[in-house]
Amino acid sequence: MTNAVNRSGTTSREQAAIFDGLAQYAHWAPRIAIAGVFLYHGLTKFPNLSGMAGMFGMPVFVLALVALAEVGGGALVILGAFTKDIVTRIGGLLIIPPMLGAIFMVHWGRWSFTPADGYPMGGMEFQVTLLLLGIYFALRGNKA
Repeated sequence: MTNAVNRSGTTSREQAAIFDGLAQYAHWAPRIAIAGVFLYHGLTKFPNLSGMAGMFGMPVFVLALVALAEVGGGALVILGAFTKDIVTRIGGLLIIPPMLGAIFMVHWGRWSFTPADGYPMGGMEFQVTLLLLGIYFALRGNKA
């Protein structure tokens, strides 16, 4: 079998080797994505816990736990890459309850993330994606 040279002067095997070499860093893409979302959403809850708790109809203490789970989950998914597998798994586990709450309390009944009548905060498309990433990290840990 021949290995043709493409326009850039590299063969398909050489290109595959480049991607194979970069594959070891691919776990950073979902880690950074999920950590960015959860650190942002968790940290922005703290300055107005009572107002947000009232908006969602929940006790301030519960919303504080949600914010802590979000910040902790995002931070541990990142820190887990530098430490032990269990750190990533715990981060993934911390992400699951807030996402289940968001899906069932706010976004259930509409799939599309765009706001609509009766769904001013949009549907559950994004939250389901984040939930599945949390489950993935909880199950795979640093083998992600």
